[in-house]
Amino acid sequence: FDWSSIDTSHLPSSYKTNSRKEKQLLLIADHFLQRYTHVCPDRKPLFLHPVNECGVEKFVSTTLRPTLLPYPELDSWSGCASFVANYLTMEPLKCPITLPSSLYSSSTILKYQRGNCFDFTVLLCSMLIGAGYDAYCVHGYASLEICNQDYTQELCPELKEPQEVRPASEAKTFSKYRVKIPSEPYSEFELWQKAMEKEANGGVQKKEEEEEVEAEKPKRDPLHGLRIHAWVLVLSGKRKIPETFFINPFTGNSHSTTDECFLGIESVWNHRNYWVNMQDCRNSCKDLSFDLSDGIRWEIMLPERKKLLTELPEGDKDDMVSDPNYGSCAEKEKEERDMSFEMPLSWVARIDISCREFETKYPDGKKEFLGTKEKLEKWAPYVNENGLVERCTLYADFHRTEVLAVLERFKNREDLLFMRKVNKQTQLITDYFNTRPPHFLKAHTYTSLEPETGHTMEFYHKARDDDLWKRVEKATEMTEYFVGRDDFLHIRHVEFGERENGMDTAGTRSDLHLRPIVQIKECFHRNPDKPADEDIQERIFMITDDSIWLTYHLEDQNTIASKVAFLREIQRDREGEEIFLTRDTCLKYQPWSSEKHKNVLKMYKLLWDLRKEQKDLKQQVRESEAEVLDVLRIREDEEANVKLTVSRFNTERREEQHE
Repeated sequence: FDWSSIDTSHLPSSYKTNSRKEKQLLLIADHFLQRYTHVCPDRKPLFLHPVNECGVEKFVSTTLRPTLLPYPELDSWSGCASFVANYLTMEPLKCPITLPSSLYSSSTILKYQRGNCFDFTVLLCSMLIGAGYDAYCVHGYASLEICNQDYTQELCPELKEPQEVRPASEAKTFSKYRVKIPSEPYSEFELWQKAMEKEANGGVQKKEEEEEVEAEKPKRDPLHGLRIHAWVLVLSGKRKIPETFFINPFTGNSHSTTDECFLGIESVWNHRNYWVNMQDCRNSCKDLSFDLSDGIRWEIMLPERKKLLTELPEGDKDDMVSDPNYGSCAEKEKEERDMSFEMPLSWVARIDISCREFETKYPDGKKEFLGTKEKLEKWAPYVNENGLVERCTLYADFHRTEVLAVLERFKNREDLLFMRKVNKQTQLITDYFNTRPPHFLKAHTYTSLEPETGHTMEFYHKARDDDLWKRVEKATEMTEYFVGRDDFLHIRHVEFGERENGMDTAGTRSDLHLRPIVQIKECFHRNPDKPADEDIQERIFMITDDSIWLTYHLEDQNTIASKVAFLREIQRDREGEEIFLTRDTCLKYQPWSSEKHKNVLKMYKLLWDLRKEQKDLKQQVRESEAEVLDVLRIREDEEANVKLTVSRFNTERREEQHE
């Protein structure tokens, strides 16, 4: 970009000339620089009054234009920093160890959406001061990664799959007395043979691995400690900031003042004054004090005027008037007022960002960042028809040829999809949703939206009536996980058999060929209100064998669980309702149960209840299958016809949508 070709004819007169007060300020700055170079002849030159876009020298403090923009997102430091980092395109300094000769106004920088670190910093600091923060521009030295907007660190740490987080009630507890499984035996001779073969055949591979390791190691920077950079300092106090910190304007990220990437500070300034750092920076910024009122550590350019009599509280004013030396104090105050110099107002025009410019966020609506093995792409809302606003691609190599995983973020989608992860190695796709009725789907993992091809669905279980947290559905089985149910059910596993006609209907949406249910297994947590020998831990309904198997919970002092099995040879009357139990059809092993739990009448009532529950379970399984089909049908329609929502307050966008 050629900055010399920009049109400056339309700019206000304040850009092209200096007022009397500005000229006086430039003389004060030159006098201050002379004294500074005399006292510190070995220090680098200060950044005081570079030229603006019209070639006129302007003091750096007057280039700041504190502005509060009318957008809620820009009321916080993170929102301002993110906007500046995204909206502008970074230009490196012409010489990394030399100060720039010019510093343009923030209005011009916003118009052309590009600038160097000083342009980024001045714009961000203007917005932060306008938002009420105690912010300062910093001229100092930083590492190569900070100065060159180098994204060698992870751009998308979410792509590294964390361990599955289960609800708190599903957390597993292990006893310290559990049996330890012995490790599998191995032969040391076979291991030695494999190591020798690997050493003989892996010379080339070892060399490639060494080259990759060398490439990952950071190279030594010959200009380390000399690279000039500008960033923002935010002091604690205002806006309830608990601790002082830095903001890198290129990324919008906050950093501690002890961060090793920031190597030293020459000066800081805001819209009221300019301070030179007089502290030792041999230990980077770790030992620096940021108390700007300390005249030993920070040399101020414009001495701050003491409080005038009119600015004092009423009590102090009365005490001062009653002082016999009041007349001499008033005369000194008048002299100080005559000798004091206030910073002129900013010469920069009002910073203005239209709604469309704020919504666009990035130059031409898109911005791209490159990392070591990653690529991050960002778009403004509504640029992509599917609502895509961010895509991060993870590669296997430094040349970015083999894709491992892709993470995409969405906004303003009617189906409430906000994130999608794609594993290119397994072809697994995981969609994440905000809460949405009627199914309250939270996440969906799949390879295809066709049924019976493997689906894992997570739900917002607190919003559902059945407390379903997760469902894993495959061609031959389905497993459901529950959280916080009143009946203490936490797992239901269903096994399906082959269809009667032998036709494989996987990938079809026909409800005419339902899969036959072979087995239903349910697991329950311990119910403390029941004795263990009456509290069922696991029950298995063998549908094809027409048998039911029960396993009960254990008391703390017991070692073997009670079991009951109702076998297939069950006699019925002519109407098929009566059930007769015999010793051959009811097998019991209840070593810890009392006699009243072993009688035939109790077993008969238990079997009668189980038969009713078996019918209800079959119906629930069919409803679960229907819900899976319904979710897949809805998702297929939503992906085929993506619709975006528009806020009712965005009148301009709503009119375009209406047209």
